[in-house]
Amino acid sequence: MRRRDFIRGVTAASAAWPLCARAQQSPAQPLIGFLSTRSREEATIHMNAFRRGLDEMGYIEGRSVAIEYRWAKGDYSQLAPLVADLRSRPLSVIVATGDPAAHTAKAAGFAVPLVFVVGQDPVRAGLVASMNRPGTATGVNFFTGDLGGKRVELLCTLVPSARVMGLLLNPTFGMEAVDEFRQSVVTAAQSLGRELVVQSATTDAEIEPGFAALIKAGVTALVVQNDPFFDSRRSQIIALSSRHQLPGIFHIREFPADGGLMSYGASLADTYRQVGVYAGKILRGAKSDDLPVLRPTKFELVINMRTAKALGLPVPQSILIEADELIE
Repeated sequence: MRRRDFIRGVTAASAAWPLCARAQQSPAQPLIGFLSTRSREEATIHMNAFRRGLDEMGYIEGRSVAIEYRWAKGDYSQLAPLVADLRSRPLSVIVATGDPAAHTAKAAGFAVPLVFVVGQDPVRAGLVASMNRPGTATGVNFFTGDLGGKRVELLCTLVPSARVMGLLLNPTFGMEAVDEFRQSVVTAAQSLGRELVVQSATTDAEIEPGFAALIKAGVTALVVQNDPFFDSRRSQIIALSSRHQLPGIFHIREFPADGGLMSYGASLADTYRQVGVYAGKILRGAKSDDLPVLRPTKFELVINMRTAKALGLPVPQSILIEADELIE
């Protein structure tokens, strides 16, 4: 009996050994470093879109790919230490969303490809060599800096009585991008005979006083710079706009979806999906230099009709026709 038990034990151990060996020899999941200028809570919709893009390439978080998230929460001074932490990880690719995050990641000189979302021209900003052959970094140019003028036109159409308009900026986003956006808004306001009051807010403590200063200056309509800092404070900005009865236009639909008046720009959720696709392609062996920088081809106008009614604003037929989405 003892001999038979011994033989059965040896046989069972021999059968189990290849399984253990295969488990030990299986390659580790690829690791994505995800650096965001935004906050986790505010970016839920966009992160779900990013994961959909990965899924399209056959990668599911927690099963076939791991992701290390780092959130700056709109405080760009936190990006450098967050990048330093990611540099110590065995990354397969680094994803950076927002211009400050992309610039910080690029300057860090990661040995792995960089996939980004930026609003500035990435060639002029020094992130890529060219749009078609970008080099070690690629991604999506969200193309928002040149849309300030169009937003002014739309806001003036919906709020024709607004003779004094406000522009809320965050200079820490990067002076070149801020100047580009400011100039497009200034030019449009001048051409439409509107006075423009520019107000900066770079910290949480400056947002409410910034609104108060705009109201004191007689501002009756507001353009908000496309900036992850403001995106991460979306609820506060919408609440202040409502309190002061100040109609505003923003760059992504999430603002009117949460109660803001209107937005005009590309779909940020679809942009994140495209970034997920590019990250997945690189994990599958594609070279970043073979993945041209993408630009959105469709821009959406979104109006919150309930907010317009609360502000006493009749929506012109021209806006109704042009709108891609009316939130009732």
